[in-house]
Amino acid sequence: MTTTELPPTATAPSRADQPHRSGRRQDRRAALTGWLFVGPATLIVLGLSVFPAGWAFVLSLEKWNGFSPPEFVAGKNYSRLVTDAEFADAVLHTVVYTAMFVPMSVLAGLFLAVALNRRIRFIGLYRTAIFVPFVASAAATGILSTYLFNPQYGLVNNVLRMLGLPAQGWLEDPAQAMVVIAIMSLWGQAAFTTVIYLAALQDVPGELIEAARVDGADSWQTFWRVIWPQLRPVTVFVTIWQTIGAIQLFDLVYTTTRGGPLNATRTIVYFLWDKAFRSLDFGYGSAAAYVLFAITLLTTIGVVVYSRRKNMEAF
Repeated sequence: MTTTELPPTATAPSRADQPHRSGRRQDRRAALTGWLFVGPATLIVLGLSVFPAGWAFVLSLEKWNGFSPPEFVAGKNYSRLVTDAEFADAVLHTVVYTAMFVPMSVLAGLFLAVALNRRIRFIGLYRTAIFVPFVASAAATGILSTYLFNPQYGLVNNVLRMLGLPAQGWLEDPAQAMVVIAIMSLWGQAAFTTVIYLAALQDVPGELIEAARVDGADSWQTFWRVIWPQLRPVTVFVTIWQTIGAIQLFDLVYTTTRGGPLNATRTIVYFLWDKAFRSLDFGYGSAAAYVLFAITLLTTIGVVVYSRRKNMEAF
């Protein structure tokens, strides 16, 4: 009696492997679908930020007027910035503006947010009215600034004359022009800090406030002992955000004083714009832009490190 061996037959995939393979196909399809959605936006971000930043760095190492062939000069543009008195004045004006604007915007936003965090009639209208200046264009804000603070026919000087006070030079006075720009920036930007603080105030647990009141704390003690500790991370965030915006001030200066009078309002961004697009010294303007980037980065890192040491981290 003989036995014959049957040829081996291919084993069909087990039922346990089929869902695994199907799940992997679905994951690949989901990943492909996601990249199809974010791909165009990623290309736009790369094209409008990463590529220009890299090209600006290359330009900062060259001397180029936009027409003739670029000449590689290595770090001469940066060394030129170190000894440029105009650039030093621009840095000083930017620091002065930042020192005035950032504390005022944070304090004004906190005050307005506390005032608007109430259940009163027409509160929605009040909150909308506070936010309107934030969405106004820089051109509109500049025109309003020129009208309000004009030395001859401005509304502010007319009020001073009615009160028997001397009229001021405002935007035409080198000692007052930057103060006026800081005030008008506050009018337009305080709404941002107000909205952020208002959202943070509404997230403070009501149980903490009720417990403080039960313990006998008045409104002032409740704010400083209960509410303010909850707002410290938000304060770090808005401080960094407003500082970055202040360092990059350009639009309001351009629409009002064009850096005057006597270059008293020339900021770093206005300086690099003037060198690059008016003097056609693109390499020198790009070097100033990278110095501005370094200042912004170091300022942000400094604030973040300080806030973490004080246990107020927002990032």
